Amino acid sequence: MQNKTPLENYDIIVVGGGHAGCEAAASSARLGCKTLLLTMYIDLLAHMPCNPSVGGTARGQMVREIDALGGLMGKIADRCAVHSRLLNHTKGPAVQSPRCQVDRFVYRNEMQRELMRIDNLFLKQGEVSNLILEDNKIKGIITKDMRFYTAKAVILTAGTFLGGEVHIGQNSQVSGRAGETASVELSKSLQQLNLDIKRFKTGTPPRVTKRSLDFTKFEIQDADENPTKFSFTAQKTLVNSKHCWMAYTTEQTQQIVADNIKSSSLYGGQIEGTGVRYCPSFEDKVVRFADKTRHHIFIEPEGDRSEELYLNGLSNSLPPEIQDKMLRSIPGFENIEVTRYAYAIEYDYVLPYQLKRTMELAKFNGLYLAGQIVGSSGYEEAAAQGLVAGVNAVHKLQNKKPFVLERSEAYIGVLVDDLVTKDIQEPYRMFTSSAEYRILLRHDNADIRLYDTACRVGLIDDNFKEKTKSKIKAIKDLTSQIEGRWIEGKEAVNLLNMPKAKLTDLIEKLSIEKAKYADDVIKHVEIELKYRTYIKRQLAQVERNLKMERVNLPDDLDYDKVDGLKNEAREKLNKLRPADLGQASRIAGISPADIAILTVYMRGIKKLPRKV
Repeated sequence: MQNKTPLENYDIIVVGGGHAGCEAAASSARLGCKTLLLTMYIDLLAHMPCNPSVGGTARGQMVREIDALGGLMGKIADRCAVHSRLLNHTKGPAVQSPRCQVDRFVYRNEMQRELMRIDNLFLKQGEVSNLILEDNKIKGIITKDMRFYTAKAVILTAGTFLGGEVHIGQNSQVSGRAGETASVELSKSLQQLNLDIKRFKTGTPPRVTKRSLDFTKFEIQDADENPTKFSFTAQKTLVNSKHCWMAYTTEQTQQIVADNIKSSSLYGGQIEGTGVRYCPSFEDKVVRFADKTRHHIFIEPEGDRSEELYLNGLSNSLPPEIQDKMLRSIPGFENIEVTRYAYAIEYDYVLPYQLKRTMELAKFNGLYLAGQIVGSSGYEEAAAQGLVAGVNAVHKLQNKKPFVLERSEAYIGVLVDDLVTKDIQEPYRMFTSSAEYRILLRHDNADIRLYDTACRVGLIDDNFKEKTKSKIKAIKDLTSQIEGRWIEGKEAVNLLNMPKAKLTDLIEKLSIEKAKYADDVIKHVEIELKYRTYIKRQLAQVERNLKMERVNLPDDLDYDKVDGLKNEAREKLNKLRPADLGQASRIAGISPADIAILTVYMRGIKKLPRKV
């Protein structure tokens, strides 16, 4: 097959049309590489098989970072948002995160239209069955119908399709999503490469008809009056056209599940893969939190023109007849009509310690992975990885410096570093608590803190550049005016330090012309002034930790020869191959004493440059 003349030659091939694949393909094509996006179902490009929402805790920050770097997710989400909220708005800015329900049908259509307009990007429908490698270097792919395409780099974003198997009660079927074909041959192809591959599990809740619910028994979840956009360049004002509601399960609900727990795929023995601890199935909630008398359920719209509703919090793998019984025990659900039953899905994933921070597999030149295929969960995590993989594939072909974000620069940097460094035992989900520098990594400042990086990457347009430059200038100007009047405005500054005080009050007391400054500029300066002590402290911490990040560890360093290291440290360092001392210090089981020994060792040898 390798000697057969290929149908077409590409610079980069992206396999999979989910959120990771869309961002990877868009970024590589826009940066000048001839790119093929090969997906099993073009009509389901950027489909949202689970909750039709974008953002959320920490994920909202990542979507704004994707937008600040020139990615697509935030722009598309803004076009089809139906219910938007700023989560944790009563708490500090470090943990506030934008989130919106979107019309999932419009979302995928808008993404498909966006991709089809990009020069250098070609979409084809097909299933990859095999990879072509020579001397551990990627050369192309072969499809199930024996089509052959060559490429200098391949990005795999297969999601839950990789060896996927859907479970409902005691019934199981090979499937990527309910009713869709799984990617079985590609899974076998990867296993033949002697990669470390395991299985994870996820699931989705039931969908029901709106007409069958009694909304008088639910709590309305209001959207924000002035919704926060994801895109820094969006012109359209977001309109909240849909409501969300909250319902509660009962003790009877719990009992029905408990009585039928063995009929669940999860507890009946069919499923071996590990699920998401922070987003458990309903059976897990009943078993793990047996003392709780009720659990909340979020009732969320599927779209503007859809009469289906999504029951967030009721993911399960019970038989349909038990799901019906369970649902009807919930107040307001007595006459419920289920359109799609919940199910669980198991799939293969490649353990991410085998990746570099560029998302390239260390063993195979030019082969990149992104999304659930490397053990993450969530549309936002997938999109972020796809962007990183796409940019890095281009940079490698163009002999440019790798695109790597540090933990102090972005949540995306935290995401990638955690994946390649930590021992991932469950689907990885981003939280604000994952970021040690979260006061620096706020959603409101993503455009500013990533501006220089975005300019180097080259995905943002001149309009975005000028808008961001003007914003930076305005922030500096307003800050300078306030600091210039710091002494005479001492009482006003003390006022600003009060929890509910606003910068607008301070501007008025200092006789500064408020009309000159946009709302986002005033908000940014307010946060920087209110939290200046914490920000300075974190910046100092970043500088200290950067000293370790600058000490590169050679690719071929034999940790067995480093005297004084614990056996556990040697084993993990040899397995995970950290890029630098900073990354080594974040590996579970590596102690400060081990880092001290490595530091001394590195001072005694020639410091070799590390390939990222």
